[in-house]
Amino acid sequence: MAQDLAATGSDRRAFFRHAGLAGAAVAGTLAGVPLFGSNARAAGVDAAPDAALTDANILNFALNLEYLEAEFYVRAAFGKGLHIEDAIGVGGLGQVTGGRQVPFATPAVQQYAQEIARDEYAHVKFLRKALGTAAVSRPTIDLSQSFTTAARAAGVIGPGDTFDPFADEDSFLLAAFIFEDVGVTAYHGAAPFISNKDYLLAAAGILATEAYHAAEVRTLLYQRGLAVPVEKISHLRADASGANDDQGVISDGAANIVPTDANGLVFARTPAQVLNVVYLGGAAGGYGFFPKRMNGAIS
Repeated sequence: MAQDLAATGSDRRAFFRHAGLAGAAVAGTLAGVPLFGSNARAAGVDAAPDAALTDANILNFALNLEYLEAEFYVRAAFGKGLHIEDAIGVGGLGQVTGGRQVPFATPAVQQYAQEIARDEYAHVKFLRKALGTAAVSRPTIDLSQSFTTAARAAGVIGPGDTFDPFADEDSFLLAAFIFEDVGVTAYHGAAPFISNKDYLLAAAGILATEAYHAAEVRTLLYQRGLAVPVEKISHLRADASGANDDQGVISDGAANIVPTDANGLVFARTPAQVLNVVYLGGAAGGYGFFPKRMNGAIS
Protein backbone atom coordinates (compact mmCIF):
# COMPACT_ATOMS: atom_id res chain seq x y z
CA MET A 1 0.00 0.00 0.00
CA ALA A 2 1.42 3.38 -1.01
CA GLN A 3 1.52 5.95 1.78
CA ASP A 4 2.49 9.31 0.29
CA LEU A 5 1.74 11.68 3.16
CA ALA A 6 2.60 14.89 1.33
CA ALA A 7 -0.92 16.32 1.01
CA THR A 8 -1.81 19.00 3.54
CA GLY A 9 -5.02 20.14 5.19
CA SER A 10 -5.21 22.98 2.68
CA ASP A 11 -5.06 20.39 -0.12
CA ARG A 12 -8.06 18.60 1.40
CA ARG A 13 -10.01 21.83 1.76
CA ALA A 14 -9.21 22.74 -1.83
CA PHE A 15 -10.53 19.36 -2.97
CA PHE A 16 -13.84 19.92 -1.19
CA ARG A 17 -14.16 23.50 -2.43
CA HIS A 18 -13.70 22.22 -5.97
CA ALA A 19 -16.20 19.45 -5.33
CA GLY A 20 -18.72 21.82 -3.77
CA LEU A 21 -18.47 20.32 -0.30
CA ALA A 22 -17.00 23.14 1.76
CA GLY A 23 -19.58 22.67 4.50
CA ALA A 24 -22.64 22.46 2.23
CA ALA A 25 -24.83 19.37 1.86
CA VAL A 26 -25.09 19.51 -1.92
CA ALA A 27 -25.74 15.79 -2.27
CA GLY A 28 -28.42 15.14 0.32
CA THR A 29 -32.00 15.80 -0.61
CA LEU A 30 -35.36 14.36 0.25
CA ALA A 31 -37.99 15.30 -2.30
CA GLY A 32 -36.04 18.51 -2.86
CA VAL A 33 -35.70 19.34 0.84
CA PRO A 34 -32.20 19.65 2.35
CA LEU A 35 -31.65 16.91 4.90
CA PHE A 36 -30.51 18.76 7.96
CA GLY A 37 -31.66 18.53 11.54
CA SER A 38 -30.68 20.34 14.72
CA ASN A 39 -27.04 20.95 13.81
CA ALA A 40 -27.78 22.25 10.33
CA ARG A 41 -26.65 25.79 11.03
CA ALA A 42 -23.23 24.56 12.08
CA ALA A 43 -22.79 23.41 8.49
CA GLY A 44 -23.69 26.83 7.14
CA VAL A 45 -27.23 26.23 5.85
CA ASP A 46 -30.70 26.81 7.20
CA ALA A 47 -32.47 23.97 8.95
CA ALA A 48 -35.16 22.19 6.96
CA PRO A 49 -38.47 20.74 8.13
CA ASP A 50 -38.07 17.24 9.55
CA ALA A 51 -41.58 16.05 8.65
CA ALA A 52 -40.43 14.20 5.52
CA LEU A 53 -37.95 12.09 7.49
CA THR A 54 -40.25 9.13 8.07
CA ASP A 55 -39.20 6.00 9.92
CA ALA A 56 -39.28 3.95 6.70
CA ASN A 57 -37.12 6.50 4.86
CA ILE A 58 -34.59 6.55 7.69
CA LEU A 59 -34.42 2.74 7.88
CA ASN A 60 -33.93 2.54 4.12
CA PHE A 61 -31.17 5.14 4.41
CA ALA A 62 -29.54 2.89 7.02
CA LEU A 63 -30.08 -0.13 4.77
CA ASN A 64 -28.11 1.54 1.97
CA LEU A 65 -25.20 2.01 4.36
CA GLU A 66 -25.47 -1.58 5.55
CA TYR A 67 -25.44 -2.83 1.95
CA LEU A 68 -22.16 -0.96 1.48
CA GLU A 69 -20.59 -2.28 4.67
CA ALA A 70 -21.80 -5.83 4.11
CA GLU A 71 -20.54 -5.99 0.53
CA PHE A 72 -17.16 -4.64 1.63
CA TYR A 73 -16.68 -6.96 4.59
CA VAL A 74 -18.19 -10.11 3.13
CA ARG A 75 -16.01 -9.83 0.04
CA ALA A 76 -12.92 -9.01 2.12
CA ALA A 77 -13.50 -11.87 4.57
CA PHE A 78 -15.00 -14.58 2.38
CA GLY A 79 -14.36 -13.55 -1.22
CA LYS A 80 -18.02 -13.28 -2.21
CA GLY A 81 -20.88 -10.81 -1.97
CA LEU A 82 -24.49 -10.83 -0.79
CA HIS A 83 -26.93 -13.39 -2.09
CA ILE A 84 -29.26 -11.91 -4.70
CA GLU A 85 -32.34 -12.62 -2.55
CA ASP A 86 -30.85 -10.37 0.13
CA ALA A 87 -30.33 -7.49 -2.30
CA ILE A 88 -33.54 -7.21 -4.33
CA GLY A 89 -36.22 -4.74 -3.27
CA VAL A 90 -37.86 -1.48 -4.30
CA GLY A 91 -36.01 0.30 -7.09
CA GLY A 92 -33.36 -0.89 -9.47
CA LEU A 93 -30.81 -3.44 -8.28
CA GLY A 94 -27.28 -2.08 -8.62
CA GLN A 95 -24.06 -3.93 -9.31
CA VAL A 96 -20.98 -4.04 -7.09
CA THR A 97 -17.62 -3.13 -8.61
CA GLY A 98 -14.44 -4.44 -7.01
CA GLY A 99 -13.85 -6.44 -3.88
CA ARG A 100 -12.08 -9.72 -3.22
CA GLN A 101 -10.80 -11.76 -0.31
CA VAL A 102 -7.95 -10.11 1.58
CA PRO A 103 -4.75 -12.23 1.87
CA PHE A 104 -4.78 -12.12 5.66
CA ALA A 105 -1.45 -12.83 7.32
CA THR A 106 -2.69 -12.68 10.91
CA PRO A 107 -5.27 -15.29 12.00
CA ALA A 108 -6.76 -12.97 14.63
CA VAL A 109 -7.32 -10.15 12.11
CA GLN A 110 -8.95 -12.60 9.72
CA GLN A 111 -11.27 -13.78 12.48
CA TYR A 112 -12.17 -10.17 13.34
CA ALA A 113 -12.97 -9.52 9.69
CA GLN A 114 -15.15 -12.61 9.46
CA GLU A 115 -17.03 -11.70 12.63
CA ILE A 116 -17.73 -8.17 11.41
CA ALA A 117 -18.77 -9.49 8.00
CA ARG A 118 -21.34 -11.80 9.56
CA ASP A 119 -22.69 -8.93 11.70
CA GLU A 120 -23.02 -6.58 8.73
CA TYR A 121 -24.79 -9.23 6.67
CA ALA A 122 -27.13 -9.80 9.61
CA HIS A 123 -27.86 -6.07 9.73
CA VAL A 124 -28.93 -6.16 6.09
CA LYS A 125 -31.29 -9.05 6.76
CA PHE A 126 -32.62 -7.43 9.94
CA LEU A 127 -33.42 -4.09 8.31
CA ARG A 128 -34.94 -5.76 5.25
CA LYS A 129 -37.23 -7.79 7.53
CA ALA A 130 -38.22 -4.68 9.50
CA LEU A 131 -39.04 -2.79 6.29
CA GLY A 132 -40.83 -5.68 4.60
CA THR A 133 -41.98 -4.84 1.08
CA ALA A 134 -40.76 -1.26 1.53
CA ALA A 135 -37.08 -2.31 1.61
CA VAL A 136 -35.04 -0.80 -1.21
CA SER A 137 -32.74 -2.78 -3.45
CA ARG A 138 -28.99 -2.68 -3.09
CA PRO A 139 -27.75 0.39 -4.96
CA THR A 140 -24.77 0.46 -7.30
CA ILE A 141 -21.66 0.21 -5.11
CA ASP A 142 -18.06 1.04 -6.03
CA LEU A 143 -15.42 -0.78 -3.96
CA SER A 144 -12.52 0.11 -6.25
CA GLN A 145 -12.13 3.65 -7.60
CA SER A 146 -13.96 5.18 -4.64
CA PHE A 147 -11.19 4.20 -2.23
CA THR A 148 -8.55 5.72 -4.47
CA THR A 149 -10.57 8.95 -4.70
CA ALA A 150 -10.83 9.12 -0.91
CA ALA A 151 -7.19 8.19 -0.29
CA ARG A 152 -5.92 10.80 -2.74
CA ALA A 153 -8.15 13.50 -1.26
CA ALA A 154 -6.97 12.62 2.25
CA GLY A 155 -3.31 12.57 1.25
CA VAL A 156 -2.87 8.93 2.21
CA ILE A 157 -1.51 8.29 -1.30
CA GLY A 158 -0.12 10.56 -3.98
CA PRO A 159 -2.20 12.05 -6.84
CA GLY A 160 -1.04 9.38 -9.28
CA ASP A 161 -1.24 6.43 -6.91
CA THR A 162 -4.06 3.95 -6.32
CA PHE A 163 -5.38 2.50 -3.09
CA ASP A 164 -6.46 -1.13 -3.00
CA PRO A 165 -8.30 -1.90 0.26
CA PHE A 166 -8.10 -5.64 -0.42
CA ALA A 167 -4.33 -5.80 -1.02
CA ASP A 168 -3.24 -6.47 2.56
CA GLU A 169 -4.31 -6.23 6.19
CA ASP A 170 -3.23 -2.62 6.74
CA SER A 171 -5.08 -1.42 3.65
CA PHE A 172 -8.15 -3.38 4.70
CA LEU A 173 -8.13 -1.87 8.19
CA LEU A 174 -7.75 1.69 6.86
CA ALA A 175 -10.71 1.12 4.54
CA ALA A 176 -12.73 -0.41 7.39
CA PHE A 177 -11.97 2.69 9.47
CA ILE A 178 -13.81 4.80 6.90
CA PHE A 179 -17.02 2.80 7.26
CA GLU A 180 -17.18 1.99 10.95
CA ASP A 181 -16.88 5.50 12.35
CA VAL A 182 -19.36 6.79 9.76
CA GLY A 183 -21.84 4.08 10.71
CA VAL A 184 -21.71 5.00 14.39
CA THR A 185 -22.26 8.71 13.72
CA ALA A 186 -25.04 7.94 11.22
CA TYR A 187 -27.15 5.90 13.64
CA HIS A 188 -26.59 8.42 16.42
CA GLY A 189 -27.58 11.31 14.16
CA ALA A 190 -30.69 9.57 12.85
CA ALA A 191 -32.04 8.67 16.31
CA PRO A 192 -33.92 11.97 16.94
CA PHE A 193 -35.92 11.47 13.74
CA ILE A 194 -37.19 7.94 14.56
CA SER A 195 -40.65 8.00 16.13
CA ASN A 196 -41.40 4.28 16.45
CA LYS A 197 -39.83 3.04 19.68
CA ASP A 198 -39.29 -0.46 18.31
CA TYR A 199 -37.37 0.98 15.37
CA LEU A 200 -35.44 3.26 17.71
CA LEU A 201 -34.51 0.28 19.90
CA ALA A 202 -33.34 -1.62 16.82
CA ALA A 203 -31.25 1.34 15.65
CA ALA A 204 -29.70 1.61 19.11
CA GLY A 205 -28.75 -2.06 18.97
CA ILE A 206 -27.09 -1.68 15.57
CA LEU A 207 -25.31 1.48 16.74
CA ALA A 208 -23.83 -0.47 19.65
CA THR A 209 -22.62 -3.19 17.32
CA GLU A 210 -21.06 -0.64 14.96
CA ALA A 211 -19.34 1.00 17.95
CA TYR A 212 -17.82 -2.34 18.98
CA HIS A 213 -16.61 -2.82 15.40
CA ALA A 214 -15.17 0.69 15.26
CA ALA A 215 -13.27 0.22 18.52
CA GLU A 216 -11.90 -3.08 17.25
CA VAL A 217 -10.66 -1.50 14.02
CA ARG A 218 -9.32 1.62 15.74
CA THR A 219 -7.38 -0.49 18.26
CA LEU A 220 -5.72 -2.52 15.50
CA LEU A 221 -4.81 0.63 13.57
CA TYR A 222 -3.25 2.15 16.69
CA GLN A 223 -1.31 -1.00 17.50
CA ARG A 224 0.00 -1.24 13.94
CA GLY A 225 1.36 2.31 13.96
CA LEU A 226 -1.05 3.63 11.33
CA ALA A 227 -2.04 6.78 13.24
CA VAL A 228 -0.79 9.16 10.51
CA PRO A 229 -2.99 7.91 7.61
CA VAL A 230 -5.86 7.48 10.08
CA GLU A 231 -5.56 11.13 11.07
CA LYS A 232 -5.66 12.17 7.42
CA ILE A 233 -8.83 10.16 6.80
CA SER A 234 -10.37 11.64 9.94
CA HIS A 235 -9.63 15.19 8.74
CA LEU A 236 -11.14 14.39 5.35
CA ARG A 237 -14.40 13.17 6.91
CA ALA A 238 -14.60 16.23 9.15
CA ASP A 239 -14.08 18.50 6.13
CA ALA A 240 -16.78 16.63 4.24
CA SER A 241 -19.36 16.85 7.01
CA GLY A 242 -18.54 20.49 7.69
CA ALA A 243 -18.24 19.95 11.44
CA ASN A 244 -15.69 19.09 14.11
CA ASP A 245 -17.05 15.57 14.41
CA ASP A 246 -14.11 13.24 13.91
CA GLN A 247 -10.92 12.13 15.64
CA GLY A 248 -7.94 9.94 14.87
CA VAL A 249 -6.52 7.20 17.08
CA ILE A 250 -4.03 9.45 18.90
CA SER A 251 -4.92 12.53 20.97
CA ASP A 252 -2.39 14.57 22.97
CA GLY A 253 0.19 11.87 22.36
CA ALA A 254 -1.93 9.08 23.84
CA ALA A 255 -4.22 6.38 22.44
CA ASN A 256 -7.67 7.64 21.41
CA ILE A 257 -9.67 4.50 20.68
CA VAL A 258 -13.05 6.03 21.58
CA PRO A 259 -13.69 9.33 19.72
CA THR A 260 -15.94 11.49 21.89
CA ASP A 261 -16.93 15.09 22.49
CA ALA A 262 -16.37 17.09 25.69
CA ASN A 263 -19.26 15.21 27.32
CA GLY A 264 -17.79 11.80 26.54
CA LEU A 265 -20.45 11.17 23.86
CA VAL A 266 -19.82 9.75 20.41
CA PHE A 267 -20.31 12.16 17.53
CA ALA A 268 -23.52 12.33 15.52
CA ARG A 269 -24.05 13.20 11.86
CA THR A 270 -27.27 14.11 10.13
CA PRO A 271 -28.24 12.10 7.03
CA ALA A 272 -26.98 14.94 4.80
CA GLN A 273 -23.63 15.03 6.54
CA VAL A 274 -23.30 11.26 6.13
CA LEU A 275 -24.09 11.61 2.43
CA ASN A 276 -21.42 14.28 2.13
CA VAL A 277 -18.88 11.78 3.45
CA VAL A 278 -19.86 8.66 1.47
CA TYR A 279 -20.49 10.60 -1.77
CA LEU A 280 -16.89 11.93 -1.70
CA GLY A 281 -17.64 15.27 -3.28
CA GLY A 282 -20.94 14.51 -4.97
CA ALA A 283 -20.90 14.58 -8.76
CA ALA A 284 -17.29 15.81 -8.82
CA GLY A 285 -16.21 12.65 -7.00
CA GLY A 286 -18.51 10.34 -8.95
CA TYR A 287 -20.71 10.07 -5.84
CA GLY A 288 -18.00 8.03 -4.17
CA PHE A 289 -19.10 4.64 -2.93
CA PHE A 290 -22.56 5.05 -4.53
CA PRO A 291 -21.96 6.02 -8.21
CA LYS A 292 -25.69 6.21 -8.94
CA ARG A 293 -26.51 7.53 -5.47
CA MET A 294 -28.43 5.64 -2.83
CA ASN A 295 -31.81 4.04 -3.41
CA GLY A 296 -34.81 5.46 -1.60
CA ALA A 297 -36.08 8.89 -0.59
CA ILE A 298 -32.91 9.97 1.20
CA SER A 299 -30.30 10.23 -1.52
